[in-house]
Amino acid sequence: MQNTSRGRVRRLGGIVTAAILVIFGIVAVVMGLDGRSAVHSALKQQGVVGLPHMTPTAITASAKEAGLQDVELPTCSVAATAVDDGAAARCFAQYMRIDALMATDGRTYAQMPRFATPDGRGTNDPARAQKSPDGRPVENPARGVWVTATALSNALNMSYMGERIALFGVAVGAAFLLVGLAFAVFATGGARIPPRLRRGQGRA
Repeated sequence: MQNTSRGRVRRLGGIVTAAILVIFGIVAVVMGLDGRSAVHSALKQQGVVGLPHMTPTAITASAKEAGLQDVELPTCSVAATAVDDGAAARCFAQYMRIDALMATDGRTYAQMPRFATPDGRGTNDPARAQKSPDGRPVENPARGVWVTATALSNALNMSYMGERIALFGVAVGAAFLLVGLAFAVFATGGARIPPRLRRGQGRA
């Protein structure tokens, strides 16, 4: 009688555990799919389309012409392609970085002088900088190009990361769902272990 009571408690516990796992799995899958849909929707609203030069062949030629050296070039292509998913957003961001480097002579924000000069070389000395009509040093415009490009490319990379996290949530949810269903099968007696094996008397 006691063994029967314990068996019922175990079965009930297994069913409850299975139900929790299944519910958690379903919720995780739904949330993951919703997150992925939100990323795609947000990207589509921007209406971004890859430019003709955004192919590995074209960007290699452009980078060589601009004199860029030791720069990792994109290997993907988004030319004439709508940027409406994470992979395309990440690819577009890679091309934006190369475009920014070509506009700044291969220098990043930290490598560029702060102020503009008449000869275009720039300087960190306010006294040697080009002056605005009110006498203030003119900020280096190339730095502004880099800041804008970095901000936009980071937003695109966040879309890629958001989509990856959403897909990971779907995968985790599916795993919990399968584990929950397996628990349910065992808890309801759908898969029974032979008594001789439960007693440890089985032999290979």
